[in-house]
Amino acid sequence: MTGTALSGKKYKVYPEYKNTDEVWLGDVPTHWRDIKINRLSLIKRGASPRPIDDPKYFDADGEYAWVRIADVTACDTYLETTPQRLSTLGASLSVKLEPNELFLSIAGTVGKPCINKIKACIHDGFVYFPEYKENIKFLYYIFAAGEAYKGLGKFGTQLNLNTETVGGIKVGLPCLEEQEKIVTFLDHETAKIDTLIAKQEKLIELLKEKRQAVISHAVTKGLNPNAPMRDSGVEWLGEVPEHWGVGALKHIVKQAKNSMVDGPFGSSVNTDEDYVDSGIPVIRTVNITNNGFVFENLMFMREAKFQELQRHSVHPNDVLFSKVGTIGNACLLPEEVPEAILSTTGSCKITVEDTQYLPQFLVWVIQSMNQQLMLIANSNVQPFLNMSNIKNLIIPMPNVQEQAKIIGATTSKVEKIDNAISKSDQLSRSLKERKTALISAAVTGKIDVRDFVSEQGQPQGI
Repeated sequence: MTGTALSGKKYKVYPEYKNTDEVWLGDVPTHWRDIKINRLSLIKRGASPRPIDDPKYFDADGEYAWVRIADVTACDTYLETTPQRLSTLGASLSVKLEPNELFLSIAGTVGKPCINKIKACIHDGFVYFPEYKENIKFLYYIFAAGEAYKGLGKFGTQLNLNTETVGGIKVGLPCLEEQEKIVTFLDHETAKIDTLIAKQEKLIELLKEKRQAVISHAVTKGLNPNAPMRDSGVEWLGEVPEHWGVGALKHIVKQAKNSMVDGPFGSSVNTDEDYVDSGIPVIRTVNITNNGFVFENLMFMREAKFQELQRHSVHPNDVLFSKVGTIGNACLLPEEVPEAILSTTGSCKITVEDTQYLPQFLVWVIQSMNQQLMLIANSNVQPFLNMSNIKNLIIPMPNVQEQAKIIGATTSKVEKIDNAISKSDQLSRSLKERKTALISAAVTGKIDVRDFVSEQGQPQGI
């Protein structure tokens, strides 16, 4: 081997390799050890005081932070703060970690590594490595690459990790000095990639804001900038063209049975029995986005159960609306899906009387109401709209001919923005893949970075 190309650069490889018989690891440099993690440290689980919602276990001035899966999901490499702290009693019933210890999530966001920069307590959704004497950041990068999990602890499609499966992972391990060199290289190179990713994600955020502004202006102000305006009497709408009406959403729903329904209660559907590999598409809130219907991660229901729950069925050009969690996402069921069914009460469908109101226009109106929808949502547990809330939403009502003109004039603008978002999203995903590939190559010895220098921010290639 003469060199390995990554990220548009060609890196040196080691002069000699040996086989490890480990699929994810492959060949490693001959002077590296290939060794299972449980030979380097015990793997232990965290612990939680029970019941975890008991106030006596928490103290805003407590010495140890309380780490939830959500805290680790949201952090990047280092955990520096959490919203909760444990009392002395709570901490005594959990597992205490001092700063600069590595722990790994085995529930929720499975396989996410994290290094704490604060005194913290972890529950049994995490494992940690109390006897690990090697470079902890090197082990972090092994987990961060994600490759070590392939083929481990699978149950269906869900990765399932525990102390045994984590301990059984075989890793390639150079000497401490070389581990430090690899970590220094990865810190430098991944920071540069992260900067590029952040720029793309910021651009995507700005483009989405622009998209929404274009849509909102079109469906609330119309196309004629010189049209006389009047106060709609509705706070979120403000002024509308003088000749427009406003009214409750329920007045534009098709006068037919089940034209406006939400999904069945969860207890109506037995996941094990009713979901199948192919059948009637089941629409979940993850399939309803402001950029259109998402086909990825579609689930399917058996025909007999669909017939039983048919009042919750959806057909092309029905308006789909998420009313729990991310409230206000809306799209149409596309023509290529002849029929589908709503999964739970988290989403609803609206079949409009299209001689009065065009489905696409209603989609854009709903998308423009996000802040208003959040204000009226019941947020005792999580944001939630009931069907009565939705039926009584006040919406703009231009005539259907003007709606068609607005859609025709606005669609091309929206499509241009969507194309720009798609390109930025693709670039962001490519950068993330590049980052993962670089980490994997470095921690498995596929590239030799022992001579790395960061002058002018460039690693030494060949």
